[in-house]
Amino acid sequence: MRTNADLILSGRYLLTMDREQRIIEEGAVAIAGETILAVGQAADLLARYPEARVIAEPHGLIMPGLVNVHTHAPMSLFRGLADDLPLMEWLHQYIFPIEATLTSDLVYQGSLLSIAEMIKSGTTSFCDMYLFAGDVARAAAECGIRAWVGEVLYDFPSPNYGALENGFAYTRELFDRYRNHSLITITVDPHAVYTCSPDLLTRLARLAEEEDALYVIHCAENGEEVRTCRERYGRSPVEHLESLGLLGPNVVADHCVMLTNNEIDLLARREVKVAHCPESNLKLASGIAPVVQMLEAGINVGIGTDGSASNNDVDMFTEMSTAAKIHKVDRLDPTVMSASLTLQAATIGGARVLGAERMIGSLEAGKKADCIVLDLDQPHLCPMYNPISHLVYAARGGDVIHSVIGGRVVMEHRRLRTLDERTVLDQAAEIGVRFRRGSNGG
Repeated sequence: MRTNADLILSGRYLLTMDREQRIIEEGAVAIAGETILAVGQAADLLARYPEARVIAEPHGLIMPGLVNVHTHAPMSLFRGLADDLPLMEWLHQYIFPIEATLTSDLVYQGSLLSIAEMIKSGTTSFCDMYLFAGDVARAAAECGIRAWVGEVLYDFPSPNYGALENGFAYTRELFDRYRNHSLITITVDPHAVYTCSPDLLTRLARLAEEEDALYVIHCAENGEEVRTCRERYGRSPVEHLESLGLLGPNVVADHCVMLTNNEIDLLARREVKVAHCPESNLKLASGIAPVVQMLEAGINVGIGTDGSASNNDVDMFTEMSTAAKIHKVDRLDPTVMSASLTLQAATIGGARVLGAERMIGSLEAGKKADCIVLDLDQPHLCPMYNPISHLVYAARGGDVIHSVIGGRVVMEHRRLRTLDERTVLDQAAEIGVRFRRGSNGG
């Protein structure tokens, strides 16, 4: 490890999210290259590394960047296009048809739009499954954000790769292109049990094993999915995956709303990870995932936003607030899903879901320097009694003023440094006009 710091972030509070969840008043983090060199008292680090560039915020809170464990970044282009509909109607009558018109450039532009929103609201890592995944990865790499990216595969032809066999070739090309990349990790992504045959699910599991990759799949998202799976296979989605021998530590099961107690125990035994997307589940009336029981069973649960077509944003601060509150009312117990537990799910818990807890999720020497700074000098954040409580129940994505990913300052004083926000917004607005004309038959 290098001994000279390039950058020091200092603030009123430093929240480490380490095992003790240490909060250091008048704290700082020293960064060398892409790595955290040290955390501690600001005065000590400033004296130890006098040559470093300093970003000092007297009212700032420094914390790990948020980890969004499930989203579809390009779907920012569909924000508000088909709201207030049940999941299957939303998918089959609106989303799948418009996705059939997607192009590489549209996916790239939609990804840039989501990435701009994610960086500006505190996310430094995201896990994405979508079409034209190579263009999602390209956008993420160019913008300097950490991403786990996979091409979604299903039984019917894709607007990206066409016939299914081409999808396997496309996925292998992604692995070859981004192998050992500093920011991009490729995943294997069957869409769901209702869009993938048992043979496809199994073949993709073999590919994930060959590449030592995550196997990311929508699972038990709503009651109709469970009913469809039972009609076809005589089992629930979780039981179906288990019967195929596919449940294991590399599986990231997205949503998991409809689970029995036995299925929760099974997921825990198989060390399956879960991506919890409360706002999308609420908006699509899918239900409330039994996250409290999952956590009690020892399942690693992270928080995701899902795509902007079903959320309608990718702001992890609002997602945390929702996650904490819905489980309290679901259990009629204000003590469950505490602020501390929720913040863990959005940081180090999300890192565990992605198998990256040794790299990201907390501010500790030797880890990647993925951190954000919030401005606490705001009416809705004053007075300050408990920083963790404020982060979950009061903070907003707009409170993030600086973002550093892999030691690189990607946003400073809310100005994006790695992409042209004005151009991204103008392009998205133009695409929206084209989509609107198309939906109206013009």
